[in-house]
Amino acid sequence: MAELFGFSFNKKETKGKAPSPIQPSSDDGATSYIAGGYYGQYLDLDGNFKTEYDMVKKYREMAMHPEVDEAIEDIIHEAIVADQNDSPVQVNLDNLEVSDSVKNMIREEFDYVKNLLAFDSKAHEMFRRWYIDGRLYYHKVIDLDAPQEGIKELRYIDPHKIKKVRQITKPKTADEFMKYDFGKGEEYFLYNPKGLNNTSANSGIRIAKDAITYVVSGLMDTNRNIVLSYLHKGIKVLNQLRMIEDSLVIYRISRAPERRIFYIDVGNLPKVKAEQYLREVMGRYRNKLVYDANTGEIRDDRKYMSMMEDFWLPRREGGRGTEITTLPGGQNLGELTDVQYFQTKLYKALNVPAGRLESGTSFNIGRSSEITRDELKFTKFVGKLRKKFSDIFQDTLKTQLILKSVITPEDWDDMKEHIQYDYLYDNHFTELKNLEMMTEKLNVIAAMDPYVGKYFSTTYIRSEILGHTEKQMEEMDVDMEDDIKSGRVLDPLDQTGFEGDQLAADSENLALDQELKKAQIKQAKQPPQTQNGNGNK
Repeated sequence: MAELFGFSFNKKETKGKAPSPIQPSSDDGATSYIAGGYYGQYLDLDGNFKTEYDMVKKYREMAMHPEVDEAIEDIIHEAIVADQNDSPVQVNLDNLEVSDSVKNMIREEFDYVKNLLAFDSKAHEMFRRWYIDGRLYYHKVIDLDAPQEGIKELRYIDPHKIKKVRQITKPKTADEFMKYDFGKGEEYFLYNPKGLNNTSANSGIRIAKDAITYVVSGLMDTNRNIVLSYLHKGIKVLNQLRMIEDSLVIYRISRAPERRIFYIDVGNLPKVKAEQYLREVMGRYRNKLVYDANTGEIRDDRKYMSMMEDFWLPRREGGRGTEITTLPGGQNLGELTDVQYFQTKLYKALNVPAGRLESGTSFNIGRSSEITRDELKFTKFVGKLRKKFSDIFQDTLKTQLILKSVITPEDWDDMKEHIQYDYLYDNHFTELKNLEMMTEKLNVIAAMDPYVGKYFSTTYIRSEILGHTEKQMEEMDVDMEDDIKSGRVLDPLDQTGFEGDQLAADSENLALDQELKKAQIKQAKQPPQTQNGNGNK
């Protein structure tokens, strides 16, 4: 194979790896072909390229339809939350067990990668492009003479011009085939600036795998090994909706107006003169005004016939003379049940709740009693999209850290699963759900408080009811102790002592009140003393 353009990262050879004659499953849509070998097969790539080219073109045409565009915008607005102050996404390194200095360098390089992508300002366009096409390509431009300076630029590549290819060389004998490792096949990207539609599959520039950032939708057609867009399920439904709408327009235009039948008495006139007389009457009484949508004017267009015009029929002598009959227009023209059905089906095919299609639907604040199952499914779907889209940060950050010698390729294999990307949330359902759950937990804790120390411990309540981990408990204990020392909150133990003293004082006062009431009752029961004549008792 010719020398590849770009750069590649070479890992250390792993010893003791067992080879496998089974070809690994491809989840990136790469076109695999065999260059000779035991089976002697060669796969023609032209058909696959053309098919993928046409599919991306179809997806972009679908996105121009109003209903599809509205559904796409709903998904993007949920996935990418634009805030005036905060960035749409931040890197989360809480689960990464490295030093603080390494974490700070990772955060700095992540911010640098975001600036190269201009993600804060172009996040909406990038996500829309990836969601519609089902794939996203970026060329990582570096200075080959000074690779330690990192990525200089990230350039977008149209999917019509690039394709990932996997070249596999099989052994020539059956014995060698059983000991062959398919993982050693070469992967590269084939780029042709003229596009891959009308050119040969093998013509173009071969770019190294590590020089391209490649993000797929995660939806695969396993029969053809082609990456699909999430719009693929809506192709058939959209075509049906378009046909229904077009047929509805044609039917309404043709059946809406009332048409008349003119029976013209021609007497005993010969056929030629009868037809001439009929045309004269038609031209005299015919009125055809046409609305020109281009100019906005109404013009007379009598020289053309249309399907909505009146009918003119001659009638011979002996008939009922000249007569005019009216044909009624189409009935039930206001029924849109079939159109609404396919609109709802289209939204379901695009994983968007059908309730969002109805503009007159009232806005719910999002309490648990108001949240529908479709909205919960939609929230999980958006989370899955975010997880898959984050591969663009994962790949570019990996390249930047390795070029800057922050980590090695082997280190990245151990670190990548612990690096997460947090997106801003604008979904009120999630916030209110969490608040309601916290309220219910606090009610349960209040009900369990009399039994603490008897049946339950504080550690049990914090771990089982609140769901705190040991690390969170330790951090909270430190924070609570700091709050008490600073005077921001009162010490619960002191409050307990104060409450005990107050309770004892209240008990003593209650005892005195009871003795006083007893003395008053005893005095009231004694008979009154009478007075003598001298005024003495």
